[in-house]
Amino acid sequence: MAYERRKKKDNPVKRFFVVAILAALVVAAIVTTVGRKEFGLSHRLAFESLAPFQGVLSRGGHFVSGFWDRYFNLVGVSEENERLREEIKRYVAMNAANREAVATNVRLNQLLGLSRSIQTPVLTAQVIGRDPALWFKTMTIDKGISAGVEKGMPVVAVEGVVGQVINVSPRFSKVLLAVDPNSAVDAIVQSSRALGIIKGTGQGYRLDYVLKEKGVAVDDLVITSGMGGVFPKGLLIGTVVDVGKDRRGMFHAIEVRPAVDFRELEYVTIILQASPLAE
Repeated sequence: MAYERRKKKDNPVKRFFVVAILAALVVAAIVTTVGRKEFGLSHRLAFESLAPFQGVLSRGGHFVSGFWDRYFNLVGVSEENERLREEIKRYVAMNAANREAVATNVRLNQLLGLSRSIQTPVLTAQVIGRDPALWFKTMTIDKGISAGVEKGMPVVAVEGVVGQVINVSPRFSKVLLAVDPNSAVDAIVQSSRALGIIKGTGQGYRLDYVLKEKGVAVDDLVITSGMGGVFPKGLLIGTVVDVGKDRRGMFHAIEVRPAVDFRELEYVTIILQASPLAE
């Protein structure tokens, strides 16, 4: 009950009217005293009584004015910050686009250099898809029969051997990657000239049929031998990472790391030459 009585007494409407009346009185006092050099008794009494309230109202006016100034300044700063953030986003996007254009240009120039080194007509294609199946390692490129691509044509990248075309349509082709277990490439160890067959293991290569009397060491480069009529001679396939120590059998057990990172291929070069697989 006491709280309710206090609440009734503390009426904001009453406070408003009191402040309004005081403000009116102060204004009246100011108006009636403007231009007077000397005050009468009534003016002095009014001035003496209302001067303190004039100071309060003046400070309140300054506070309100300062508050609005700060408010609008903060609004302006917030809008400017938002504009700057959008500007930064735009410049970041432009920078990313420029860097991508430069990277693509560098890549295409490298492929152009590769094309000039191959004494056969070639065609550059973009990788547009990869087969998600676990038992096949293939990818799709954006060139097909209409561009002169045929089944069995070899596919390479700047880093080395990629694979062979296995299916073609008018505008697209499917490439069997060299790391697929169904793939085989005639190869030679560059240092010892030992011949063998590169077989895909799904993630890397195995170099089969290299006789044990042939010297093979870790870090030796493995390149295409030019035999088999598919890949030109001298294209990089990969690097020897392990030579098996099993004394049984006639051949080394050799593991080879691919020169190409198949997960990051974006552009490839198709060597436009007839292949035994062509129908």
